[in-house]
Amino acid sequence: MTMSRLAKIAMVLGLALFAAIVTFSNVTDYDSNYEFVKHVLSMDTTFPGNRAMYRAITSPLLWTIGYWTIIAGEGLTALLFLVGGWRMIRVWDGPADDFDQAKSVTIASALMGFLVWFVGFMVVGGEWFLMWQSSTWNGQEAAFRFYMTILAVLIFVNQPERD
Repeated sequence: MTMSRLAKIAMVLGLALFAAIVTFSNVTDYDSNYEFVKHVLSMDTTFPGNRAMYRAITSPLLWTIGYWTIIAGEGLTALLFLVGGWRMIRVWDGPADDFDQAKSVTIASALMGFLVWFVGFMVVGGEWFLMWQSSTWNGQEAAFRFYMTILAVLIFVNQPERD
């Protein structure tokens, strides 16, 4: 196995582990993470008097649906990274074309993670629900670290292989 292929596999499996632990934490510490979603969606810690309060969601049912959507996205990200890593392991010593083809699930998993942490947290949470205005319920820095790590690994993994 070349060191490059080993590094790609290890990084993909590392992202699988990360997304799996995030999913596990959100399920096992449901209440505190539910509070996060509740406060972001209800916009109750944004700047007083902001004109975007019409966007606030105050329905516990919609908070729950939103939270389970996040958990499902994180879980799917973990599963796809695991499958992507496994596919690369299966062809680690094969021709470059086979290894390149095995990366397709990893690309899909990176897309899923990007959708969760960039679109979900930065675009929807951060901008639509003005999470950036909250000093208490602001997950933008953490989300930034997550999706930037995913993108960095994606760029490295997506480099073409050579025989």
